[in-house]
Amino acid sequence: MNPNIGAAWQPRVEDDVLLRGKGRYAADVPAPNQCFGCFVRSLHAFARIRAIDVENARRAPGVLAVLTGADMETAKVGNVARVPPSTGRGGKPLVVPHRPALARERVMHVGDPLALVVAETQAAAQDGAELVSVDYEELAPVVDVRAAIASGAPQLWSEAPGNIAIDWPGVKEDEENEKEVDRIIASAPLVARVGLVNQRIVVASMEPRGATASHDPAADRYTLRVCSQGVTQVLEQMSAIMGVAREKMRILTDDVGGAFGLKTGAYPEYPALLIAARKVARPVHWMSTRTESFQSDNHARDSYSDAELALDQKGRFLALRVRHLQNLGGYITSVGVHLSTSNFIRCFPTVYAIPKVACEVKCIFTNTVPTGPYRGAGRPEANYIMERLVEEAARITGIDRIELRRRNMIPSSAMPFKTPVGVVYDSGDFVTIFDKALALSRHAEFGKRRALSEKSGKLRGIGISCFLEHSGAQPTESASLTFSDGEKLVLALNVQNTGQGHATIFPRLLAERLGIEPEQIRHRHGDSDLNLHGYASVGSRSAMTAGHAIVLAADTLIAKGKKAAAHIFEANETEIAYRDGAFEVRGTNRRVPLFELAEHARELAAKGVVESLDTRVTAETPQTFPNGCHVAEVEIDPETGVVKVVAYIAVDDCGKVLDHTIVEAQVQGGVAQGLGQAVLENIVYDADNGQLLTATFMDYTMPRADEMPDVVGDIHSVPSTTNPLGVKGVGEAGTTASLAAIMNAIADAIPGEAGAKLDMPATLEKVWLACRQAASASGGKKSPN
Repeated sequence: MNPNIGAAWQPRVEDDVLLRGKGRYAADVPAPNQCFGCFVRSLHAFARIRAIDVENARRAPGVLAVLTGADMETAKVGNVARVPPSTGRGGKPLVVPHRPALARERVMHVGDPLALVVAETQAAAQDGAELVSVDYEELAPVVDVRAAIASGAPQLWSEAPGNIAIDWPGVKEDEENEKEVDRIIASAPLVARVGLVNQRIVVASMEPRGATASHDPAADRYTLRVCSQGVTQVLEQMSAIMGVAREKMRILTDDVGGAFGLKTGAYPEYPALLIAARKVARPVHWMSTRTESFQSDNHARDSYSDAELALDQKGRFLALRVRHLQNLGGYITSVGVHLSTSNFIRCFPTVYAIPKVACEVKCIFTNTVPTGPYRGAGRPEANYIMERLVEEAARITGIDRIELRRRNMIPSSAMPFKTPVGVVYDSGDFVTIFDKALALSRHAEFGKRRALSEKSGKLRGIGISCFLEHSGAQPTESASLTFSDGEKLVLALNVQNTGQGHATIFPRLLAERLGIEPEQIRHRHGDSDLNLHGYASVGSRSAMTAGHAIVLAADTLIAKGKKAAAHIFEANETEIAYRDGAFEVRGTNRRVPLFELAEHARELAAKGVVESLDTRVTAETPQTFPNGCHVAEVEIDPETGVVKVVAYIAVDDCGKVLDHTIVEAQVQGGVAQGLGQAVLENIVYDADNGQLLTATFMDYTMPRADEMPDVVGDIHSVPSTTNPLGVKGVGEAGTTASLAAIMNAIADAIPGEAGAKLDMPATLEKVWLACRQAASASGGKKSPN
């Protein structure tokens, strides 16, 4: 435990079961009489399907059925792409091509599913899948986002000329604002410019995707047990895809071995499994292999951005322009466009006062795995652009980067602050957080540490990343309180626990509000039959939205309890108080405990006298704005290009902290994933044939424990004003801040443009070449200064 966090360690109630290996993950709940599915996937990035021959597979030992796109059409399975509408430039709507559960006419990326083999055993299903023969007519693919919009590029969808799904001009199309930004940049005495790659990566959750599908013919009802981030979101999408009423489908989720946005919505495999279960009249189980997950799980990031920042002679920021290209892949995922448009732009201008901002986004189709949300989902991309741009501004102006940031930060006295993109920050103390991070990182003493590194032939750099993100995503969330037998209260929530400690935090929060013990509360989630409104556990939203719903539920329960107690005590409702888990008549010793009153209220409710204390509420929670400042320090061996992050400081404002241990762990986890993207991780496709070249951990590098620095953290809490708990969210802070912190540190270590122009991932080959370029530019000297 880091002593800087400042609170005693408290164990999570989830951990005992998980550490003993008794978790219930997707493969741990076999259904009676289940059989197994194996998907046949495209070997080509872009091709027409001339024919699919499944006869040999159907005759294979143990095979029960082989399903293709024809079966999906017969079952009237609809478009898997369930995408909210969006309007682009000139009022043109977003192009949403049909994504089939199993491809029938064309395949759009390597790994596109086109058949499902169902068999008695997993091995038999795999053997049968190898017997499926597909006759392809190969087409020329395009995998790079900039190549896809070039003249003469292959056209993927006839309805999307130039491979553009949407040309998004901003929250609203404002030609006058765009012209004004152009004018300011053209006339400004100083303009910083960057062109940045945010490379494609995989989520690589510890547990790949998996599901067990079943069908009850008597009730004509489907059940899908699936690893997800929220059953309600999956239910809404799956019922629409299958063309059935919501009550004809049930979604179940147990423990989830990592999610990070990957497991938010529906995938093509899910409807195919449900149709297969109905066809064979048995549950069908599928669990992705790791290589299969590389080829079929939503990928992340993959964008290119050109950005310009205009400054006056004194270093004041005048205007910001961002032109952003987002690679969607072969199809559109449910929030693939939203995260690269609205999620992205709402972060600007982060913590800085920039009078004018113009941002345009083009979302592009390519022959790659579709991209979707991954820890941050647009926020890391925006903050990375802003902080690399500020560093470039400091470099070209000669103004100290600390002074430049301080000179342009939004002061706390300006809160609430309306940004040029129409977002209102409700709270924040950016300057104080900045100063805390500099002090904690001992920035003033960095020169001494650099000199010591130079004596041993190493380069040393320090990087700053001030950040701001928005949390909340969808504002609606529900909670249900039900009194069960004995002194137990069931707290049912829609949000799914995927490692955040919901079973610890939320019962504790409710117990504090009701004055009872957390052990008296049983946490439930992961069942769409609970019929709770809300959204998935994404966007750092669970604490603020579900927490708000819990507070509202507790207050509603107490209000109903006062009415019931007034009836029992034959007193006025105004005379009833609630304290320490009991209702009492003020100024007397007449008292009834909560659980005893709940029993009385249930009996009286049956007679129509009072309401039951069982409570169900829905809360609406406006978004919040977590922020902070992270500082990374790196040491580089110029002879090998090896980068070591030797120190990392994180000062965060996540509003009121509900559990310091969990907050610290969330920041550490985010930093680990950011470090992976900054210096290691990269999905690579062959530009000529679209083959995925990094389809295993032999080729795709993940961060290891020995590459992680000790993250020294501190919390500077400025409570949010948009929810009763004052929380803001922290789940994505580490990834949002760490990319720029580490890359700016590397750029600081390698002098001149050689370091400043490095793109992620800063692999040892790239760093080694940059070191040689810098040494050559300085006449052979290794020292950065």
